[in-house]
Amino acid sequence: MTGPGSEPGDFDPSWLSLRETADRAARAESLVEPLLTALRPEHTLQVHDLGSGTGSMPRWLAPRLPGPQHWVLHDHDPALLAAAVRGCAGLRDADGHPVRIETRPTDLVRLRPADLAGADLVTGSALLDLLTAAELDALAGACAAAGCPALLTLSVAGHVEIDPPDPRDVAVTAAFNAHQRRTVSGRRLLGPDAPAAAAAAFARHGMDVRTAASPWRLGPDHPELIEQWLTGWVTAAAEQQPDLRREVTGYLGDRLRRPIRLTVVVQHRDLLARPDGRGPA
Repeated sequence: MTGPGSEPGDFDPSWLSLRETADRAARAESLVEPLLTALRPEHTLQVHDLGSGTGSMPRWLAPRLPGPQHWVLHDHDPALLAAAVRGCAGLRDADGHPVRIETRPTDLVRLRPADLAGADLVTGSALLDLLTAAELDALAGACAAAGCPALLTLSVAGHVEIDPPDPRDVAVTAAFNAHQRRTVSGRRLLGPDAPAAAAAAFARHGMDVRTAASPWRLGPDHPELIEQWLTGWVTAAAEQQPDLRREVTGYLGDRLRRPIRLTVVVQHRDLLARPDGRGPA
């Protein structure tokens, strides 16, 4: 869960905190009911949250799921895991039980089926676009091997709408999307190709797949988020395409002159994958 343009694994707690309200509003509620039909809460529900950051997913999902629940939060950054524990203090499930939180430092690019042992559900947020095709396939395979559903939300879809529009929006969007697909330390990231790649990967591993749109809809109530998102978005575009730098400097200044007057829609996709036979198709 990074800010626009940050490196994979480069997590900023202030950015995660700033975006949490928008994330909460964007996640596809329509996938919660089919998820519930795939769960078999005959014991304490064990949920593994991948790339947990500061714990926004359990704060959103745990109150929607039956209890009791035991969440295992996976992240590479011990400081973020500690923040997640603090941020989930007092969290309760849909039945009013306290939610148990466990943390595990985990390198998600080397995720193994054994890391998900005992899981009844795997979750993740703003994660898939930071993976390679091979890493995504390994994740789908690990979930299939665990025999549990996966709810993976807020994958970047590569489409942005800004009102009022600007003729330079198209070039910045294309450069940013190329940046999201860049190669980092020999890893070619999926970026906005992740939603389609994830649906195909989970289907290959025998999972029933549903997807739904989960757009950010930002307006006058989100000036700080718009400003930070725009700055990261434009900076990444210029990094990817240096010949745009002079043009986007003026573009960013124009856009930020009155951010409260902007409305922004950033498209994402959510995915629910369920083992075949566990809930209606």
